[in-house]
Amino acid sequence: MLQWQATQACRKTTSFPSLMAFSSSLRLATKTLVRFHHSSLQLHGSFTCFPHLQTPNYRFFSVKKEVRLLSGVSRGPGKGSGVVRAKRRDGGDEGKGEKKALENDDAEGGNGGVMVKEKAFEARVVMAELHKEATESYLAYALSVLVGRALPDVRDGLKPVHRRIIFAMHELGFSSRKPFKKCARVVGEVLGKFHPHGDTAVYDSLVRMAQDFSMRCPLIQGHGNFGSIDADPPAAMRYTECRLEALTEAMFLSDLEQNTVNFVPNFDGSQKEPSLLPARVPNLLLNGSSGIAVGMATNIPPHNLGELVDALSVLLHNPDATLQELLEYMPGPDFPTGGEIMGNIGILDAYRTGRGRIVVRGKTDVEVLDAKGKLSALVIREIPYQTNKASLVEKIAELVEDKSIEGVSDIRDESDRSGMRIVIELKKGSDPSIVLNKLYKLTVLQSSFSCNMVGILDGQPKLMGLKEMLQAFLDFRCSVIERRARFKLKQAQEREHIIEGILVGLDNLDDVIHLIRENSSLSMASAALKKAYNLSDKQAEALLDITLRKLTSLERKKFVEEGESLKEQISKLNELLSSKKLVYQMIEQEAIEVKNKFRTPRRSSLEEGDGSQLEEIDVIPNEEMLLVFSEKGYVKRMRPNTFSLQNRGTIGKSVGKMRVNDALSDFIVCHAHDHVLYFSDKGIVYSARAFRIPECTRTAAGTPLVQILSLSDGERITSVIPVSEFVKDQYLIMLTAKGFIKKISLEFFSAIRITGIIAIQLVPGDELKWVRLCSNDDLIAMASQSGMVLLSSCETGPRTSCRTSGRRYHVAGMTFDGQGWASRMVEKFEASRSARASAVW
Repeated sequence: MLQWQATQACRKTTSFPSLMAFSSSLRLATKTLVRFHHSSLQLHGSFTCFPHLQTPNYRFFSVKKEVRLLSGVSRGPGKGSGVVRAKRRDGGDEGKGEKKALENDDAEGGNGGVMVKEKAFEARVVMAELHKEATESYLAYALSVLVGRALPDVRDGLKPVHRRIIFAMHELGFSSRKPFKKCARVVGEVLGKFHPHGDTAVYDSLVRMAQDFSMRCPLIQGHGNFGSIDADPPAAMRYTECRLEALTEAMFLSDLEQNTVNFVPNFDGSQKEPSLLPARVPNLLLNGSSGIAVGMATNIPPHNLGELVDALSVLLHNPDATLQELLEYMPGPDFPTGGEIMGNIGILDAYRTGRGRIVVRGKTDVEVLDAKGKLSALVIREIPYQTNKASLVEKIAELVEDKSIEGVSDIRDESDRSGMRIVIELKKGSDPSIVLNKLYKLTVLQSSFSCNMVGILDGQPKLMGLKEMLQAFLDFRCSVIERRARFKLKQAQEREHIIEGILVGLDNLDDVIHLIRENSSLSMASAALKKAYNLSDKQAEALLDITLRKLTSLERKKFVEEGESLKEQISKLNELLSSKKLVYQMIEQEAIEVKNKFRTPRRSSLEEGDGSQLEEIDVIPNEEMLLVFSEKGYVKRMRPNTFSLQNRGTIGKSVGKMRVNDALSDFIVCHAHDHVLYFSDKGIVYSARAFRIPECTRTAAGTPLVQILSLSDGERITSVIPVSEFVKDQYLIMLTAKGFIKKISLEFFSAIRITGIIAIQLVPGDELKWVRLCSNDDLIAMASQSGMVLLSSCETGPRTSCRTSGRRYHVAGMTFDGQGWASRMVEKFEASRSARASAVW
């Protein structure tokens, strides 16, 4: 082993400074060697892999009870290094060998020797199965991380590092009434006494406890750069300053010195630290917590202080209160950054089972920038909890640049000390509702908070709901009140005992003075007082310590009043300890005191809805609108109030100026949410919502259909059908230029992809000319160019599928494709022999 270590060091070493690394390798090898039988250890030759280390050289001296590594042994020039053998000596040679080795070392000027005792490393081998050892070791490590680092305690709601920071600041005297002190002092105190981990972990925890956007009620008051909601890092600990918040002192530290919690030794046994802090309100629910351990994690949302105390009071008065009764006083979380909580389904799941998904949205306003030009802007004033504002602005800019969000002209972050303000300017005519919905859908402006309410209870991690957490805190708070009452009772009884002795002495003042003067020492005087007046050691000591100014009648009266006050206090404490109801009243009273002094208004609002991702249609009103189509494929959408009611005989209004050689082809009245089916001359149908067509004025030219639909080159739209609902008892009648007619159910067109689907199969050279919507109760009229009309009921026609070509319609004794619907229409109605269908009604 040692030879291998030396070889490895040799390979990695090319310069003289590697001596230290080489020595370390030898030390490690020495410790390893001692664990094995010494008789089997041999080290051959010198370490010639270090040519620059001719002097000094290294030797091993091995005896039964110790192995010694000597460095820096001087050798004369030309002397080589022989073989150094480490072997075990027997019997009486042990002492001689050890002495001889030491003498040789001293004689050769050895220095820097490292001695390794065999007694410190017992030579023993424990046989164990690998999988069992790995399982047990991993479980021990996981439990250590769970309890000691990552998960908070349900009782005080703090992780060990947070608890140690608060206690260290309390010990240092960094109270809310004192000046700010450097954070480096706190970090050093915590590291040196309580938390044997890295300084970064301690400082990051301290910083988070001072951030008002991370904690609903910050526990530390920071002075300096403590980071920002843009994820800017805080300044170094040597620059920032801190002190405790008044809430922290009132909530955690007011009862700490009254034996309310257990104190345990720190990591080296030189100090004691509290295992818990005597919290007066459930801090785990107040500020929440998040942490990732080994195989387990926690994520608890923060809540409002006032609502939390109210819910606690309800549980105190009615231990059997239901979750609904608690929700009346605490309806949901209250995040530090505000926002809107969508629905209460996730809240109910989290409070009932400990797991739930809460959807949170940012709060936005719409500001009108120019009323005449119809310019507006979206202003984001609050964002979801734990959202990076700078990343949100950057993501919005990327989406606008990629055309994922249209209608945005500018984005500015105008946030300052007065609050958050992200301004998103919209283009003229853009709908703020559509842009806002896309922001909810594509950015973290709407995000979810996944609750996983896991905490440490009785030394074990446990998943709990709201009521379980409140009950666990109440049980802990009851123990705190009882321990504090016992501590005060003991103090009051001890003081009462002393007051009784003092009053006995004051009642017999002259005799006491005479008795004291007769004795030559304090011990004799104390013994005489105890014997004469049946006093205890403490009473006699207190009587001897009394000063002359306390002998006045006024001071005696004060002692009498103090004794009566102590008796009353003892009576109340005994009553408190004997009544659970009084303990609950005390818990409620102290919690209400904290609430009245430190409560703040609710920041997160509760909104109705399930919080699911919204489509554009969900934010657009289903208003009536007018659609105008031209023969060259232009379309525009207008509001109905564009055209006003006129009297008979007037000229009317134009729908707008058409392009050259263009004319109006269709004028349709529909609603914004309607599906508009576009049938092309190639027999393909496209679909788009009516609100997809840009709204414009009456005089505008309109938008080309090719910008809305995926039309191929030369493809023209011949028919447009608005549909509000796809029902089974409605049909589409299609008629081609070559006389093919087809009836198909409307429900076949309920799902049309963006590239369209085939509505009718056309024969070569044929075109789809007319499409109309009908039901079985309607009549169909087909008129020819010569003025003849063919009439039939829609019910008589057979239904077909999308990929059929329909039945051939021809008149004047021409052949038909089967004895179908067209044949029966010809038999029933007369028509011209040379007639061709030109329209369908």
